[in-house]
Formats: sequence, structure tokens, C-alpha cells
Amino acid sequence: MARKNLFKVSFYNQGKLYELFARRVSHGELFGFLEVAELVFGKKSAVIVDPNENALREEFENSEKIFIPLHSVVRIDQIGNKGELKPRVVSLKTPDETPESPAEKRFTPIYTPPNPFTGR
Repeated sequence: MARKNLFKVSFYNQGKLYELFARRVSHGELFGFLEVAELVFGKKSAVIVDPNENALREEFENSEKIFIPLHSVVRIDQIGNKGELKPRVVSLKTPDETPESPAEKRFTPIYTPPNPFTGR
């Protein structure tokens, strides 16, 4: 039996870091977007329910494909089928942050060339 690829995709969305597992990842049909298909979640257990994974499952379980802007992607890892899959969302805000220092300022924005007309 041939081994199927499994990818861990990490990306930013609305001030949070998402980590999802998928069988297919490609540049997709939309320019500037990463296409992620065949999402994989951990096994459902009636005994232990991870609220973080459950929220992700509810958000994405009916999605055939999701398209992620390339500038939001942090990394993509091809992994083996070992261990438990733990899709998660990590809040980037820390309790000691003030409105003057939001979490988004901790990350370097994607390079944008200057406008040739304004020089900015």
C-alpha cells in the first residue's frame, strides 16, 4: 500500500496562528493563494474532547478546499503518519500587551515595493 502524503500547514488568520493537517497542498487555481484540500483531523473520542480541535473541525469540516493567502503562510511541513494529529489555533496576543503594542507588530510584514509615483 502506497503511503499518502500528510502536510502540516501553519498560517496566520485574524491575529491567530492556525495549524492544520491536509493530504493535498498546492499553489492552486487562484493567483497568490495556497490551496489546501483533504483536511485531516484526529480521531473523535467520546471520552476526551479537545475544544480547540473541535472548533477547527466545525469551522472546516464541510470545506472541500480552503485557499490561504500566500503572505499568511508561515510554513508547510511534510510529515509521516506517526503520532496523533493535533490541529490547533494559537492566540498571538499575550496578557501583558497594551493597545499601543499589539501582537501584530511583533511580526515582520511581507515586503511591498515602493509606489513609483509617490516613492512610499
